[in-house]
Amino acid sequence: MEKINSSPLCYKKGKLHFDNIPLETIAGKVKTPFYLYSEKTLLQNYNHFLESANKAMICEPLICFALKANPNLKLLKSLAKNGAGADIVSGGELKRALDAGIKASKIVFSGVGKTKEEIIKGIKAGIYSFNVESIEELEQINLEAKKLKKRARVAFRLNPKVHAKTHKHISTGFKTHKFGILKSDILKAVKNKKYWTHTDLVGLSMHIGSQLTCLKATKKAVKELGLLANEVNRPLEFLDVGGGLGVDYGPEEKKNFSTPYEYMSLISKELQSSFYKNYAFDNQTRIVFEPGRVIAARAGAFITKVIRTKKSEDCFFAIVDGGMNDFVRTSLYGAYHEILTEKKGAGKKVKTDIVGPICETADCFGTGRSLPRLNPGDLISVGDVGAYGFSMASHYNMRELPKEIIVSSKGKLS
Repeated sequence: MEKINSSPLCYKKGKLHFDNIPLETIAGKVKTPFYLYSEKTLLQNYNHFLESANKAMICEPLICFALKANPNLKLLKSLAKNGAGADIVSGGELKRALDAGIKASKIVFSGVGKTKEEIIKGIKAGIYSFNVESIEELEQINLEAKKLKKRARVAFRLNPKVHAKTHKHISTGFKTHKFGILKSDILKAVKNKKYWTHTDLVGLSMHIGSQLTCLKATKKAVKELGLLANEVNRPLEFLDVGGGLGVDYGPEEKKNFSTPYEYMSLISKELQSSFYKNYAFDNQTRIVFEPGRVIAARAGAFITKVIRTKKSEDCFFAIVDGGMNDFVRTSLYGAYHEILTEKKGAGKKVKTDIVGPICETADCFGTGRSLPRLNPGDLISVGDVGAYGFSMASHYNMRELPKEIIVSSKGKLS
């Protein structure tokens, strides 16, 4: 079994540590609730993903980190220094990527709703590619490039018509989803000269969803991408296979978890079968990836404190100062995240519901968790929140956003 990078959270002498620093020490300097990130773990995950691609003989892999997962500027700067590109979906993310030192030549711009202003910014910046999600979008990119007297680099995002086995709100690869373009429409557009006066088709892309642990749909989608590349029948600089590789958050994911190397091997095998063996041009087409969760999730923890406890017949609640406005995945998706207490505890465990202060029944981080009995003032950690945590936080109930604290690779807090 391939070795997977471990969590920065662990117990030492019965007390919870994060990157070898006692959690109580960190919480003594920062008001709860807050996000806590490990730069060391983030870079380990990035390098592990890249090494898996190289091991699977992937050609010139370009790892474009998905900013929607975690746009923290300090973390992005660290990734940029290690060669990462960026997958963006807005003008704000374009600015953040550039501010972090990510080269425009390593930025791919996805998303169905790119505005005129965002398209202009992308063209002026000279990004690697617009991943085009409709023929109408292609037409507008061509028009804006003409006005600017420039050429824009584009890639069609294929909708491969596959159902990914994941939560319905993060599945993006079927014809009823708003994302991507059907194969027949792409082939028609390739032949229509009016779209190509100021644009260059440099690649093809796909992305079928997030938190993918079963790779059956991925296999089919990659095959469809390779077949389309052959039918397009023109030189392509790259194929973008998207992101979405899942994380083993809890017991269910651990049963079907696919490692980065298994994922890379599947992609390599499918492209060799459907694309390279029939490709009439140079078969050294670059492969682009858009990972977010698999790089950042395990690098983060959400730290919150018990305000009070409450018993309602056989139900025991620990009410904490963090809420669904701070971290929404457990409420929005019913997602499982490991919950650890500040002290390991050797006594009798209590089935506990960890709930927040938001006026919503869904404001819950875990139900019926077997934990040491909690008391007011106790710290708890919600694990694997480095992706889609702070980036989805809000001011709901007029609450302040939580702070983000980073433990650097040298063990310093910032």
